[in-house]
Amino acid sequence: MEGETSKSSITKSLLAVKQQSGKSYSQIAEETGLTNVYVAQLFRRQAQLNPDTASKLQAAVPNIPVELLHEMMKPPMRSYDPNLIQEPAVYRLNEAVMHFGESIKEIINEEFGDGIMSAIDFYCSVDKVKGVDGKDRIVVTFDGKYLPYSEQVSFL
Repeated sequence: MEGETSKSSITKSLLAVKQQSGKSYSQIAEETGLTNVYVAQLFRRQAQLNPDTASKLQAAVPNIPVELLHEMMKPPMRSYDPNLIQEPAVYRLNEAVMHFGESIKEIINEEFGDGIMSAIDFYCSVDKVKGVDGKDRIVVTFDGKYLPYSEQVSFL
């Protein structure tokens, strides 16, 4: 529990620094060369900051303390609050994946074979676009490496 408390306090500090910067995740992403979702993951301690990227992040968010940058470079405890599903935006995203999941899986199988999409070698972004009707639309991109299932051959 101590690790979770520490993660919680570090995350609160990081989010406060981000808010003080006045920048959006997309603005910070543009300045660092990362995706906006990855930047959000960094500030929520769900991803590890690469030391080579730390200077770019510090330039984008100059008020970030060096101690927090060092914390961001440590391997995070990737976790989530099980109650997060009650947040309507998260619930709808989950609902969309569940509703379209079977069809997406079949298309993956047709296009690639029997396998899955990696969530490790993975890029995710959220973009705002105008629809054909001129209204704002949300584009969520999941860009993951294809991982084929392997045949389990006996080595005996």
